[in-house]
Amino acid sequence: MAPSTSDDDGADGGIRILRNRSEIDELTEYNAFQESRRKAKQSLGRILDGENTPQNIALYGFLLGIICGGGLVYALVSGTSWPPQMGYFLCALSLFHFLEYLATALFNPDKLALDSFLINHSPHYHAAHAASLLEFMIEYYFFPSWKTVGMLNYIGLFLVIIGQTARSTAMFSARHNFSHRIMDYKAPDHQLVQHGIYRVMRHPSYFGFYWWAIGVQCLLLNPVCFGLFIYWLHHFFSERIAYEEYTLLRFFGDEWKSYRNRTPTRLPFIQ
Repeated sequence: MAPSTSDDDGADGGIRILRNRSEIDELTEYNAFQESRRKAKQSLGRILDGENTPQNIALYGFLLGIICGGGLVYALVSGTSWPPQMGYFLCALSLFHFLEYLATALFNPDKLALDSFLINHSPHYHAAHAASLLEFMIEYYFFPSWKTVGMLNYIGLFLVIIGQTARSTAMFSARHNFSHRIMDYKAPDHQLVQHGIYRVMRHPSYFGFYWWAIGVQCLLLNPVCFGLFIYWLHHFFSERIAYEEYTLLRFFGDEWKSYRNRTPTRLPFIQ
């Protein structure tokens, strides 16, 4: 219910003003609530429209759960008739996107959006996964012996686990200081995180995604995409880290310099 108002002594007849600051805050909160209700009503019945609505969040989470569970079951029961690595790939991919949203929801609820799943990351991201799936299917069709499960698959799965663990640990360690986007301004509560996994490496989330993506190609036994992913990832992270560290230097000055000098990235050929 909207906060009530009353006539102020001496005020012109018919003009009503709020008595105190608390009533102003209550009115602001009420108006915000009404606006959110209006938007919610407009979005009723709409799904997969890209809007950050409860039904879209629930649907994304449900579909990711189905893909993850289905992929894991497929990998475990496929035997030798079908390539189990495809199931592990689907499981790893869906779990990655779910954990991205979960970490944002836990520690950055004010930044939470449907894009926090990172499913609609970029056309390049979609093209990279499409290329890896296409290579896997072509090679499996023409050269099925190339996809025989062996030591390389287990190495790939190990890299996927290491990469996912490093990225999730980074997000949980940084908490509200983590962002999917490089910030050009310093928020009042932004701190330079130097504890946890950040004590042993700079940019552990990038380290995690790098090895996760390389591990996926090793798991799928994709020799072409394995080489291309190494090139793409090195190029992408070289540029991104350079720009991000420029902003961190502006934000934290000597504190950042000291941290950077004593903490490596542990990414191949990226200092």
